[in-house]
Amino acid sequence: MGNLLSYSGISAKIRAMQSKLTTEEQFQEILQLSSVPQVITYLKHTKEYEEAWASLDENTLHRGQIEKLLKASVFNNFSRIYQFSNPEQRKFLDLYSKRYEIRVLKEIMTDLFDHRNTDPVDVTPYRDFFRKHSNMDLDRLIACTSMEEFITALKGNEFYLPLSQIQNHESALLFDYGMVLDLYYFTQIWNVRKKLFSGNDLKQITHAYGEKFDMLNLQFIFRSKRYFHMAPADIYALLIPMNYKLKKEEINTLVEAASYEEARPLFRKTYYGKKYEHLAAHNLEEFYNCMLRSTLEKEARRDPYSVALLYSYMYHKEHEVNRLTIAIECVRYGVQPEEALQFIRNN
Repeated sequence: MGNLLSYSGISAKIRAMQSKLTTEEQFQEILQLSSVPQVITYLKHTKEYEEAWASLDENTLHRGQIEKLLKASVFNNFSRIYQFSNPEQRKFLDLYSKRYEIRVLKEIMTDLFDHRNTDPVDVTPYRDFFRKHSNMDLDRLIACTSMEEFITALKGNEFYLPLSQIQNHESALLFDYGMVLDLYYFTQIWNVRKKLFSGNDLKQITHAYGEKFDMLNLQFIFRSKRYFHMAPADIYALLIPMNYKLKKEEINTLVEAASYEEARPLFRKTYYGKKYEHLAAHNLEEFYNCMLRSTLEKEARRDPYSVALLYSYMYHKEHEVNRLTIAIECVRYGVQPEEALQFIRNN
């Protein structure tokens, strides 16, 4: 009864927001259009974008501006849910919002590594979000001209320590900085979940993130062996340090396998290899998106008055933006609708 009372209001709010997300039928209609301005005109007449995009001139918008507008819709919707949430629900949203901070940090670091002499990262889509949900000084960060200056500007923030540890390695690449942020975030989620949640919320968070982290580790193990031929010690260093359905000894066996070919049959012996007969090492990445989506949908339907509802909506909203970005690019380059729809479904 407690969950029903605490989630009844936000459950109705999210259901209303979810009904505005772009459907597959709408994606099919978008892919039949012949130009990007036509896509924007179409979106301006959908429930999700009609109000925010009403004053836009679709004929003057370029690709970068459209992408920023789509990103901004994710942050705006997050803030709307946050305002409607109670203190317990905000515990999850505060934890979830760190992924957005990391996303922006990666964008800034990419500019620094590329030594771009153009304008700094445009933080317009994020500014309002950072003002409400972050203690990072965004303007100071985008004004930095080197990684040393950037990391120094993060002093006092939780991301300073993991980044400064990587900074001590002269050979550190952009990939290393991004990976250490992801590992920090995933480890924090796994370690604090029992402090933030209890009962059914804890069960659902553990299941959703547990399978997510298992699949990410599997993807990384097989990608590192197939494409990069990394040594086991280097693979271990970049794995998310947790175990859910994937046992520690199974991870060790996969990592220590001499080659990608040798690791493939070993995968069939794991929980995921046994449960999903059509899943193989070569299609892990495609299956990961499908599995996470179905897991969240199932949990949200099973208990619409739980934290799974929040996670499910934000996941679907972010993927709507990814899919719309793909759809716009496909229309722009004249990709056949059938082929474009396959790209969208795989995302």
